[in-house]
Amino acid sequence: MHLLQPQTEVSNSSLVSTISTVDSDISNRQVQLSTWENLYTEAEQVDWLILHFNHWFSHLNVTLVKGDFEPEYFPATQNAPARIQFAHGFFNSALHEISHWTIAGEQRRLLPDLGYWYAPDGRTQEQQALFEQVEIKPQAIEWMFAKAFGRKFRVSLDNLTGEGGDGSNFKNNVFAQVQGYCAGEIKLPRDAKYLIDCICDCTRSGKRLQSDEFQREMLD
Repeated sequence: MHLLQPQTEVSNSSLVSTISTVDSDISNRQVQLSTWENLYTEAEQVDWLILHFNHWFSHLNVTLVKGDFEPEYFPATQNAPARIQFAHGFFNSALHEISHWTIAGEQRRLLPDLGYWYAPDGRTQEQQALFEQVEIKPQAIEWMFAKAFGRKFRVSLDNLTGEGGDGSNFKNNVFAQVQGYCAGEIKLPRDAKYLIDCICDCTRSGKRLQSDEFQREMLD
């Protein structure tokens, strides 16, 4: 999912407890009972993220699911919760799609793909500039998710065959956005903050993210 329109942040506060449910599937129970540091494969970590995300956000009627193809968001129906579908079972794709969802407001969460349109790879310089403008916040939040998990983050210009430049200005903006979030100068979306706190409780013994954990050179 690559979004090319401004996004509305959510603001209301709503928290639930950390994972406590029991799943009937044996493999899911094993993942649930495993601590994050004991998960060594991408598949194990993805299953852990899905299980915990779906518990933490059950009050919002949304689920995180693996997709076989491109990422997509499906709003809730009368018979099924909303679905954040990420690409090909990739952990980083899951974090990216979740970051977009956390920024979208309640009205956009009622729309397929959060109501955005996509300009494919091969964008012009003007289209790429617009892409980068609306990707600053979600990629900054994705970086914070990745840091909470202790995983490497790489910015995505997603324009291999177009006019994307070297991305230096975009990286500067993503770094500045993260610093603003860490300093409290920019308010994190409600659900992004909640997820980061939940992750830190499970992976960092509750230690919250600090601004000095994010360095500009990490993006190069």
